[in-house]
Amino acid sequence: MDSLAPMIDGFGVVLEPVNLLYCLIGVVVGMLVGVLPGLGPAATIAILLPLTYGIEPVTAVIMLAGIFYGAQYGGTITSVLLRLPGEASSVVTVFDGHALTRQGRAGTALGVAAVGSFVGGTVSIVALSLLAPVVAGFALDFGPPEYTALALLGILLVATVSNGGRVKAVVAACVGLLLATVGRDMFTGAERFTFDSLSLADGLDFVPIAMGVFGIGEILHNLEQRGGAAPVPARVTDVWPSRADLRRSAGAIGRGSVLGFLLGILPGGGATLSSLAAYAVEKRVSKTPERFGKGAVEGVAAPETANNAASTSSFIPLLTLGIPANATMAMIFGALLIQGVTPGPQLVSTDPDLFWGVVNSMYIGNVLLLIMSIPLVGLFVRILRVRATVLAPITVLITLIGVYTVRNSVFDIALVIVFGLVGYLMKKFGFEPGPLVLAFVLGSLLETSLRRSLLVFDGDPTGFLTRPISGTLLAVLVVVLLVPAGRWLLRRRAAAARPAAEREKADS
Repeated sequence: MDSLAPMIDGFGVVLEPVNLLYCLIGVVVGMLVGVLPGLGPAATIAILLPLTYGIEPVTAVIMLAGIFYGAQYGGTITSVLLRLPGEASSVVTVFDGHALTRQGRAGTALGVAAVGSFVGGTVSIVALSLLAPVVAGFALDFGPPEYTALALLGILLVATVSNGGRVKAVVAACVGLLLATVGRDMFTGAERFTFDSLSLADGLDFVPIAMGVFGIGEILHNLEQRGGAAPVPARVTDVWPSRADLRRSAGAIGRGSVLGFLLGILPGGGATLSSLAAYAVEKRVSKTPERFGKGAVEGVAAPETANNAASTSSFIPLLTLGIPANATMAMIFGALLIQGVTPGPQLVSTDPDLFWGVVNSMYIGNVLLLIMSIPLVGLFVRILRVRATVLAPITVLITLIGVYTVRNSVFDIALVIVFGLVGYLMKKFGFEPGPLVLAFVLGSLLETSLRRSLLVFDGDPTGFLTRPISGTLLAVLVVVLLVPAGRWLLRRRAAAARPAAEREKADS
């Protein structure tokens, strides 16, 4: 019963009027962000980071979390109605969602997606409530060597599982690690890459980088991709799905919930990978795979369930290990640091109100999203008619004002503009900004933990292998490195063996 007391107290925190209000604001903003293609939850949270200064930490994170999982709901609407994914995690929904729209069943697709999202999110929240304290208890045994191995593994997984090319993702991660070294060396006090600038002596701040790369960079790229035209969405009727549709999608929802939860925990996993994997699984287990891509409700239910389950389970490594699993979690990690809260294994015991307040807010947020997602479809359809050229200048202005209010620094405004251009060029040339930001966040942890570990081991790097947890994590790291190399060698052997087999066949 003692272990249940903090969880129950967490509901008391969520049910405070101010926290309920910010939970509602978060999910509504998240749905709006999902409806407007191109912006994304990471960019929105980056833009809103300055607003978190004036509110309590638990209230701020409740709102930011609502934006994250709310965006997964909203991204479905444009995928189904316009064949234009509002979020990367909704790309797969386009295949069958828009096919249902062409058949006059847009309402069915949106209804099934809403139900699946609610179930997937709820299952993941329950699992999060049960599993997160266990992980946090296990993580209490972590020291500098374990955090070094974990940070390395996190950066590598994010780089190798990125949506862009693998090499480009690794390059972006290396740039992020380089940016993390700017400023004074915390061990020796020596200045690194400051170019004699006092503004850089304390290092680069997370907020200008995040707001530039994700905020302004995404806006510029979105304007170039979409132009100024406002899309014309299809008409929506009969949103609530029939019993037959719910029965047909029940298995997909169940499998998507489990798969999304598991993949969301992994660094670099998250909603996008989960939705892709869930769709692939459903197509493989289906007795009629030829229906997929032509309007199968399972093809909508599976990815939408998985991406919401993953968006919730992504909080496990963030809150219990202090490791952000994806770019959006890196934004929330930054918000916690701004508030003076350090995520990690001690958070459950030292700040249970924040931990359980955030976790339990997801139950209420999920219910709010289910209530709003179906009746308010018509409103979100009207929002789709707003031109991007109207929204973009307003968003950029808010971004610049927001970053200035953080430290009242004109230098930060210059940094936002510079990193905005960097983010735009990265998107233009196929580099994902996520690995850069994640590597920047984990870079300080990696350097500090590595150097402290080497001091403990008297400079002997083999000391990492003598500790069970760090040794196991490094073994996983080696496997992750060797698997792509093994696949490449197998493909080369297969390609080399094919001509020989063809010659033997010709001779016979």
